Amino acid sequence: MLIAGIDYSLNGPSICVFSGEIFNYDDCTFYFLTDIKKYTEKPYGNIFGERFIDWNQEMERYESIADWALETVLGCDAVALEGYAYSAQGRVFHIAENTGVLKYKMYQIGLPVTVFTPSEIKKYATGKGNADKQTMYDSFVKETKEKIKDMICPEKKDVGNPVSDIVDSYYICKFLYEKIKKEQNQIS
Repeated sequence: MLIAGIDYSLNGPSICVFSGEIFNYDDCTFYFLTDIKKYTEKPYGNIFGERFIDWNQEMERYESIADWALETVLGCDAVALEGYAYSAQGRVFHIAENTGVLKYKMYQIGLPVTVFTPSEIKKYATGKGNADKQTMYDSFVKETKEKIKDMICPEKKDVGNPVSDIVDSYYICKFLYEKIKKEQNQIS
């Protein structure tokens, strides 16, 4: 099985690609985009960071992020995205336009996409549909035994980008895995 979970955003998208039969952290590879050079200077085990490309207008930005994501998930059997947080504030229309470009590009190549709500992912990961970034990270560390914050950005006091994005992409991918397995069991 080759699947991917995407935590898609304008400022810190992350993708978890799983290849295997039984879901586990070691069979996942993570990719993220960032503006912070030091996060891209070395790989962190199975975690790889890249810099955003320079852009001159919003549509160029959206397309470059979508192309990066599409290239990363090409060949996957299924992909999942975290849907919109309807209580979000700020650049919500920009976020929607950005995501729309990716969804359209995946549609064009026939890549199946499942969308989960943020609360579904949070509840799956922590038991609480309104879990914050720290609670999500704590669940991730408890499950995987991987303290990725200490590897990637030990100078930060709080859990933030890119760590929170990596954690979200992990649980989006794992939730997709569970959904696929459940559907396969119902067919059998």
